[in-house]
Amino acid sequence: MTAEMAAPAWMHEQITAEQYDSWSEEQCAGIEVVDGMVVVSPGASERHNRLARILANALEAAAGPDWNADTDFDVRLQDVPLTNRRPDVVVYRAETIDITPTRPEHVLLVVEVVSPGSETTDRIVKADQYAKSGIAFYWRVEQAATGVPLVYTHVLDPATRTYRDGDVFTGVIKVSAPFAVEVDLSTI
Repeated sequence: MTAEMAAPAWMHEQITAEQYDSWSEEQCAGIEVVDGMVVVSPGASERHNRLARILANALEAAAGPDWNADTDFDVRLQDVPLTNRRPDVVVYRAETIDITPTRPEHVLLVVEVVSPGSETTDRIVKADQYAKSGIAFYWRVEQAATGVPLVYTHVLDPATRTYRDGDVFTGVIKVSAPFAVEVDLSTI
């Protein structure tokens, strides 16, 4: 193997929170860190990104001034071994906008839009990690073959640190918790 073909060290060794925090925003884009190992995520489809953006905009408008909703930034689930997830949508306390890294205690709701290749991770692994870290609400958006998304809502049981199944929506989401919001995803 020539020097040009050698994989970077971070592909073979656990990284620390300090190492990750020293990386530029460009270096951190498109990756997550799980148990200290860098996981590279493939680029999302336009449909995936549009679903996330529409949800983030609707959630932010409905949440009021105490909460922000954004796409594509890290939530630090644990420091050792480092686990950073990058949910598709995050609703977090507005007062923590300048606090880095964003921690689970700053977050009210995370949304994952399931894509080919992320099914098991989004349906099982991330849901378990978000619940164990104490994030109160988890929504999973499935891109159905009909083109109309299915949205599965989950609420944290604080005693067991697991999610209970909530409502399932086809196209139009209408919930009262964590705050009242209605958003139509059927036209995407």
